Formats: sequence, C-alpha cells, structure tokens
Amino acid sequence: METIIHVDMDAFYASVEVTKDPSLRGKAVVVGGLGGRGVVTSASYEARAFGVTSAMPIVRARRLCPSAIFLPNDFTAYTDFSRKIREVFLSYTPLVEPLSLDEAFLDVAGSLKLFGDPVTIGCRIKADIASLGLPCTVGIAPNKFLAKLASQKAKPDGLLLVPVGGIEEFLHPLSVTSLWGVGERTGEALRRLGLKTVADVAAMPRRTLQRALGDSLGAHLFDLAGGIDDRAVIPHETAKSVGSEETFSHDLDAAPDILREILRLSERTAGRLRGADLCGRTVTLKVRFSNFKTITRSKTLEEEVDNGPEIYDAARALYLKLDPDRPRIRLLGVGVTGLAAGPPRRQMSLLSGSSSPGWPAATEAIDSIRERFGDNAVGPAALLDGDDR
Repeated sequence: METIIHVDMDAFYASVEVTKDPSLRGKAVVVGGLGGRGVVTSASYEARAFGVTSAMPIVRARRLCPSAIFLPNDFTAYTDFSRKIREVFLSYTPLVEPLSLDEAFLDVAGSLKLFGDPVTIGCRIKADIASLGLPCTVGIAPNKFLAKLASQKAKPDGLLLVPVGGIEEFLHPLSVTSLWGVGERTGEALRRLGLKTVADVAAMPRRTLQRALGDSLGAHLFDLAGGIDDRAVIPHETAKSVGSEETFSHDLDAAPDILREILRLSERTAGRLRGADLCGRTVTLKVRFSNFKTITRSKTLEEEVDNGPEIYDAARALYLKLDPDRPRIRLLGVGVTGLAAGPPRRQMSLLSGSSSPGWPAATEAIDSIRERFGDNAVGPAALLDGDDR
C-alpha cells in the first residue's frame, strides 16, 4: 500500500523569510551568503523564474535578477521552523526520517485508523504546515524512492500519489537521471548502452546491466527501474557530525586573522552541539586554499567536548601544524565527530571532586543569554571588533 510520504518544503529558507516579513510575498527573494564569494542557499519561485538556483554564486544571481531582494541566512529561524515542522510530522507518526532541515520521509502505515488514508494524511500535513505560513509539497507512494520522485514532480505546493497499480505509468517515461545513483559518469554509461528512459533500463536484462555497470550498481538500477525499493523509514537517525564552515570574501593569509575565524567557527560549532544535546571527541579542521585544494586534519581528544574554547584549542593545534608556506586560505571549517548524547562525561578530579567545574555553568549561562538576546550577544573577547572592546 502507498504508506510512505515524502514532505519537501518549497524554497524553505526564502519561504521562512517571507513568513518573517509578509511584505516580501510575491517578490523575488534570494537567500545566501552576500559576500563576493557567497552562494545562494534558497530562492523564491519568483527569483527562479529568472534562472536563479541554489548553490549558484551570489554574484551571478545578482546579474540574473538585479531586482531581487537579497537576504543573509538566518539559521536560527530556519532551525526553529524546522523543529515546528518536525512536531507536525510526529503528530501523525513516530516513524519520521529527517533528511535535512526541510525534508523528511514518514511511514504512516500505523496511522491510517486514526487519521484516514494516506492522501487524507498528506492533505492534513500540508494544512498544518501552511498554518505556520509555509508551503510544502507531498509525495505519496509504496516506497521512499517513488515518494521522493512524486514530490519532485508535484512541486511547488502540490500533492501527488503514485498508486501501486500506476508505478510503471508514472516511472517509466522518466529520464534515467531520475534513478538514484545515476550521476554524470553512470548516465554516460547508460547512454552508451542506448538507455535514455527508465523504461529502457527496466527492459534491459539484469545481468547485462550488471556486466556493464558492476554487480551492485547494475542490480540497484534494475530494481529501481521496476519501482522496487525496500529501504525502511528510519526515525531519529543520530547525527554523525556537527560543524560550521565559511567561505571568505577575500583570501586569508595572516595567522591572527585565520585563528580569529577558527575561534568564531569553534564557538558556532559548540553552540550547535549543545543545541542538539550532543558532545564529541574528534575535532576536524577543514581548509580550502586559494588554488581550491581542500584538506582536512583531525584530532581525537581524551575526553568529549561541547564548548568553544576546548574545540578551538584542538582546531588551533591542527592549524599550527600546517605548512607555513601554504597558499592563502579561501574557506575554513571546524567540525566535531565521534558524537554522544548529552553533555561530556568527564573523569572526576581527585583534588576538586569534579573535572572542569566551570565549563557546564559557563556554557549554560552563555546559551541562556544567546537564546534571549541573539547569537551575537555574548562571545569571546577576541571576536570583538576593535571599536567594541
């Protein structure tokens, strides 16, 4: 039965900005990094009509749509709305698998007696999310692969059901690029075999596909072309990493400037860890140079951390080990992996009866101030501009 629902928010970040400021409704809105090297993270459908797309350089977006309203990312607001959306999902089923802030799979097989058939549930979810001021698109199908394709087909602000008896009618006319796992190289390999549509792949013998693409990929694509996808909806999947990164408007070279940005990113990452009630043991520094070469360096700590100073100490040590003759730096990122739930579990000190007794109280106070007055209300003195000190 068609009990898998894929919900995808429409132009999520831009839609949140419109909800925050209703005067933006009906206008071309572009959200992203506004510096010279910033990229678009979301664009309203009015802006998309001019060719603006996600991941496009902001500079190009301004050329395509100079009349658009350009806004910086407000991740605090996006996370808050994402939490409210998740609460809507959980009011219908505990089987919710989030894919990102703005999309998720739901398995409503156990909810039909309470809320009605899947289409009724999908309509109710759309109405509940609309009450938050946001549009979304819903795809309903027998499995995750088909449900996601259905939501893509129904955008924007639509709902599409792929019934068990209509899978071939829906799926087979689509391009082979609709199949999960078909990128540029695999797409070219399929075209060399004369396969352009999903129907072409479905008509090809499984063994022929496996010989051409490899056993695993060939079998995978053959099953998808037949509408087969047996993956379950996995609720509340634990995050594997938490981090922050930033591309700079100009390349960095001076060590004090670089360390200042590493400190800023460490504080941001620490806040995200505590906001998710997580801690971790491995700190990773990501560096992209002006020649676009990207490297990562990691350090595993003896104890878990969730505060900015300790994350910064590890990231700083990683940076100081880099070749001093390195190129200028275009991007920095600080992340934490090896995650565990809750605050760090620390060894007890024989002298004081506790370890680092000041950090939990300090971070709790910092989080309380930021929650009330904003993310920039409190932070390390080193991040203050000269005029603010």
